[in-house]
Amino acid sequence: MANKKRLTLKIIGILLLAFFLFSLWGLAVVAKMTRELPNPEQFVSRQLDQTTKIYDRTGEVLLYEVHGTEKRTVVPFEDIPEYVKQATLAAEDQSFYQHPAFDWRAIVRAVIVDIIKGEYAQGASTITQQLAKNAFLTSEKKISRKVKELILAYWIEQRYSKDEILNLYLNQIPYGSNAYGIEAASQMFFSKEAKNLSLAEAAMTAAILQAPSYYSPWGYHTDELVQRKNHVINEMYELGFIDEEEKERAVNIEVVFSEQSIGSIKSPHFVMMVKDYLIDKYGEDMVEKGGLKITTTLDWDLQQKAEESIKEGAQRNTELYNGRNASLVAEDPKTGQILALVGSKDYFGDSEPEGCVSGKTCQFEGNFNVASQGLRQPGSSFKPFAYLTAFEQGYTPSTVVFDVPTEFSTRIDACPITNINFYDENKLCFHPGNFDHIFRGPVNLRNALSQSINIPSVKVLYLAGLSNTIQTSQKLGITTLNDLSRFGLSLVLGGGEVKLTELVGAYSVFANDGAKNSQTFILEVKDSKNKVLEKYSEESKQVVEAQYVRLLNNVLSDIEARSPLFQNSLNLTVFPDREVALKTGTTNDYRDAWTIGYTPSLVVGVWAGNNNNQPMQSQGSSILAALPIWHDFMSKALEGRPIEFFNRPESYIANKPMLDGNYLIDNEVHNILFYIDKNNPLGEIPSTPQNDSQFQNWELPVRLWWIKEGNWVKTL
Repeated sequence: MANKKRLTLKIIGILLLAFFLFSLWGLAVVAKMTRELPNPEQFVSRQLDQTTKIYDRTGEVLLYEVHGTEKRTVVPFEDIPEYVKQATLAAEDQSFYQHPAFDWRAIVRAVIVDIIKGEYAQGASTITQQLAKNAFLTSEKKISRKVKELILAYWIEQRYSKDEILNLYLNQIPYGSNAYGIEAASQMFFSKEAKNLSLAEAAMTAAILQAPSYYSPWGYHTDELVQRKNHVINEMYELGFIDEEEKERAVNIEVVFSEQSIGSIKSPHFVMMVKDYLIDKYGEDMVEKGGLKITTTLDWDLQQKAEESIKEGAQRNTELYNGRNASLVAEDPKTGQILALVGSKDYFGDSEPEGCVSGKTCQFEGNFNVASQGLRQPGSSFKPFAYLTAFEQGYTPSTVVFDVPTEFSTRIDACPITNINFYDENKLCFHPGNFDHIFRGPVNLRNALSQSINIPSVKVLYLAGLSNTIQTSQKLGITTLNDLSRFGLSLVLGGGEVKLTELVGAYSVFANDGAKNSQTFILEVKDSKNKVLEKYSEESKQVVEAQYVRLLNNVLSDIEARSPLFQNSLNLTVFPDREVALKTGTTNDYRDAWTIGYTPSLVVGVWAGNNNNQPMQSQGSSILAALPIWHDFMSKALEGRPIEFFNRPESYIANKPMLDGNYLIDNEVHNILFYIDKNNPLGEIPSTPQNDSQFQNWELPVRLWWIKEGNWVKTL
């Protein structure tokens, strides 16, 4: 028993000694840190942070400097409105006047959250700590930095009053871009002195403090910025800083920012896209202060031509079709590099029409990047995905389907197969018409796709399979068609939403013989010490067998086949001595107009329309609204480029009725489902074709066509 007691005492002694030694070591470390820390009494202008610079692909044309020289004008505490002080406290440190240098409860709460999440997920910095960090330290997430911050914060609290600390904070804290302090922020955001800021404006500047680049009023997250502004206002109300009437007025008022305050910038939509990517990958602090050098993929010469084409084309569309906006993306299909990107006709332009509500009634909003942010219906520009999928399964450009009035719904009780009423809006039925209201009878897939004929295209989607076609689009880079339950056969007419950047990326696979390169806008990222953090490397993957892509390219580059569609505009699709493939697309009521065209080394996509989905007037179709813009840019972009041709597909004729181009078999005419199993078109002819759910819907209109035509025979 005595031995056990002695052993226990010995263990306790060892633990006490260890604790004592650890405490001495900790005190020594803290003492060393203390000696190395600057004197907080010396609150002079900080050393300028290194700026992050974004360049074009040559590394010579500066597109944007994330931070220039820090702009700061120190203003007396009494000249800073109470609204600004209160909004800052509500947003950043509600207990500022009650706690000492740090808030122990917040620190404990943050530690617990960090431990649970296994990362630095939540901060706990008071205004004093933020002042210490921004004035003397970095934002690196290390315990040693946090300890230094706490020591400095304690010293600052010992030497300055709370009002003095808040004054120092409001005159030194960064608000984004190159604005330091509330005065510079007020001038940059609102073109006014800080003393004249309203409650709503004060809350907006306080809202930006949490993440200045993310919440930039000229970036992509303006909706989140407004939400955070309203959160700050609600917190001010809860704290008793404002009354309910002030709160309601400030929440509902629209805060208007100065349009040109973003500073000198080229290709703003592209730059903001790059900046968002950098922040997401490297963090806000590194982008704001790290002195990064980014070489992008942008071809400045092409970019200027693209901006000119979009500006002129959008102006023309506004006058002719009331289509106030347009967007363009150009990509090198051999590398996946974006060469030009124009998100709207004018990044700094006033919203149109005057007095419109942002995000709701505006036909044009300058800083919204339609190319990368907009989800728009692609119209017939989606059709190539269905045809490519069909080619993979054994169908050929010679395969015949019938362009006759067809009801695709199997609800025969509500949707008659004959005498179709094309003005019927019964949602149970689906009987699309053609854009020219003409039914052509037997049509091969070459002409059906080249002339963008709707009814044959819906049949092609059915034959290829809806799920298979969506999988094809996903293989090629479309990410927005994930919910299969949303889509039916109307998808081939553009019933799903896509992004212009992704559609151009997918067409790049066509141009590149079925090989996919990941779309990119970064060539290289270097840090302030010239160390390469990121560098472009080619990673090409064959996602579609070349033969089937070559069949598609052969169709889309066939000038003779597409001439009936374009008619007087055919010259806009032809480039002397060059082979160019293209597809247009127009959605219902002319809401979206598209042209996507390509050579083996350049893919260009153009969208035209209105931000709020308002239809264009006077039949603003793709041929009238988008094609002229596309041609204008493409003709300039191809100047001086090598002349290239698409690889030719292997010659192949399917030895089966209708797949081989013949539709009259043994003096009989049937729809294609009579001869093939859609799930195995090259297999044996099905003995019971009528078992296919679409058979009767397709067969009867074909039989009626044959009777009407009086056995007129034609082999395509």
